[in-house]
Amino acid sequence: MQKPFEVDPAEYPFEDRWLPYRGGTIHYVDEGRGQTVLLLHGNPTWSYLYRNVIKALRGECRLIALDYPGMGMSRAPSGYGYTPQEHSEALGELIASLGLTDIVLVVQDWGGPIGLNYAVRNRDNVRGIVLMNTWAWPAKLTAMKLFSIVMGGWPLGYWLQTRRNFFARKILPSGIHQANKVTKTLAKAYTDPYPTPASRIPTWVFPRSIRKARKWLAGIEAGLPAIADLPARIVWGARDSAGFPLDEMRRWQSYLPNSEAEILEDASHYVQEDRPDRVAASIRSVIERIQ
Repeated sequence: MQKPFEVDPAEYPFEDRWLPYRGGTIHYVDEGRGQTVLLLHGNPTWSYLYRNVIKALRGECRLIALDYPGMGMSRAPSGYGYTPQEHSEALGELIASLGLTDIVLVVQDWGGPIGLNYAVRNRDNVRGIVLMNTWAWPAKLTAMKLFSIVMGGWPLGYWLQTRRNFFARKILPSGIHQANKVTKTLAKAYTDPYPTPASRIPTWVFPRSIRKARKWLAGIEAGLPAIADLPARIVWGARDSAGFPLDEMRRWQSYLPNSEAEILEDASHYVQEDRPDRVAASIRSVIERIQ
């Protein structure tokens, strides 16, 4: 497969792999050997988000990071709607096609609902969880609802995302607390997947789905007791207070009583960019607990 855009090989030095999917393709990286760790991104990110985590751990375990169809280097099949429900189906297809078993799930942002939808339905195939600023229930916070209306609404939200690439250009950098890490190379890696208005539709569907996927999210929440016994590590960016305040972290602690939590005062929403070292350490911690 030909890459749709180039990435700095010093930043992202991984072999590109491709899985045919319903007439499209799922791009993923598969690095290292040992315990299977599945890394799930959100909006508007892709497997690049986990590059520093993968580099830190690929000598210790097997790390797999995919790009959802229509995001990163993946190509969506015809008629694909870019909803989190469809992305979760694609995730299940990748897991089945690669024969992945005894998985440690690492989730953040929309990766939480996408991954935990799989986990609550396939509890026997999940061994542990590492969780960062995410949720898996219908939005109750006013801030999240307003965010959905503005960023995922019509016509303003649609215009912002498809015409201005607003999520990739503006929201993502603002979600990284350590401003020195927002380099031109990083900015390019997150805007290059969305060169045209049509290619940017996935970044509009995600915030829209905060409201539109309420029933699906409620179903995931209802299933969370199935994974309550799993060893888990919560790594929470404390600077992400608007949509993901500490109360949301505490809610996770109630659902995952077998979890350990770490609050990062020097991290915001994209914890993997601010503190990849703590994400890697958390993955190590969970692997140690399940061995």
